[in-house]
Amino acid sequence: MKILACNSNINLAESISKTLNTRLVKAEVKRFSDMEVFVEVQENVRGEDMFIVQSTSYPANDNLMELLVALDALRRASARRITAVIPYYGYARQDRKSGPRTPISAKLVANLITKAGADRILTMDLHAGQIQGFFDIPTDNLFAAPVFVKDIEEKYNNKPVVIVSPDVGGVVRARAYARRINANLAIIDKRREKPGSSEVMNIIGEVKNRHCLLVDDIVDSGGTLCNAAETLIESGAITVDAYVTHGVLSGGAVARVASSPLNSLVTTDSIAATEAFRVAKNVRHISIAPLLGEAVKRIHMERSVSSLFD
Repeated sequence: MKILACNSNINLAESISKTLNTRLVKAEVKRFSDMEVFVEVQENVRGEDMFIVQSTSYPANDNLMELLVALDALRRASARRITAVIPYYGYARQDRKSGPRTPISAKLVANLITKAGADRILTMDLHAGQIQGFFDIPTDNLFAAPVFVKDIEEKYNNKPVVIVSPDVGGVVRARAYARRINANLAIIDKRREKPGSSEVMNIIGEVKNRHCLLVDDIVDSGGTLCNAAETLIESGAITVDAYVTHGVLSGGAVARVASSPLNSLVTTDSIAATEAFRVAKNVRHISIAPLLGEAVKRIHMERSVSSLFD
């Protein structure tokens, strides 16, 4: 078993390798002067069980191209099996036709990764579960819930807590969290007037005099979470915190969260932290390296991955 890191999240790749008591493969992933991607694996990987760690986060197209070129390099180097470890799967929100003559980009990206040489996929909290079916190769979709639940139990032990879904589409996820910590569930009914904006309408469930925990898979602009936090505080919540797997946090999202009623925003390190993230006082990372490392070990040893969540 060997691990290759591309450039999107080297710190996470190094943390995964440390949990497995191994080192990263010597490789060069660089750009030519015209910004073409070049990958050179600088040690023998013939017959090896290879794992490439690369999130397709911003800049999504560059990071995706790095992954594709690295897959081709390993395939041509005669690696026995190649698993693409994609903590954050970019383009996941384009999982259906949103209108006439529009693409299903999540499926296109899945085809590209498969064709480039991936034999397996290991990812986390896909935006839509059906994306697993977009791949024609085995796909393991991990969940950040155990990592977040441990943090929640340490922080809110014996306190009145309610799990809040920021929209109707996230109810299944929120219910799973509520079941794990034996808490009540609330839902925010919102209506989007135009793309990129969100308007919080009303709350379904009891939140007064309780610590509200918003749970979601992706935070991008942060508008949905910030508006939800304002509504929850106005409805009598003691505090509002958010636990989100993938912190995309584009544009001025970190500043928006910092000035919002959110007590804290907790994300995983599936996407590398920006400088704005590192200096913000109410945002923090929880590492998923131990979880991904255990999954990588189980795949290598041909053991069950799903039993991680039993």
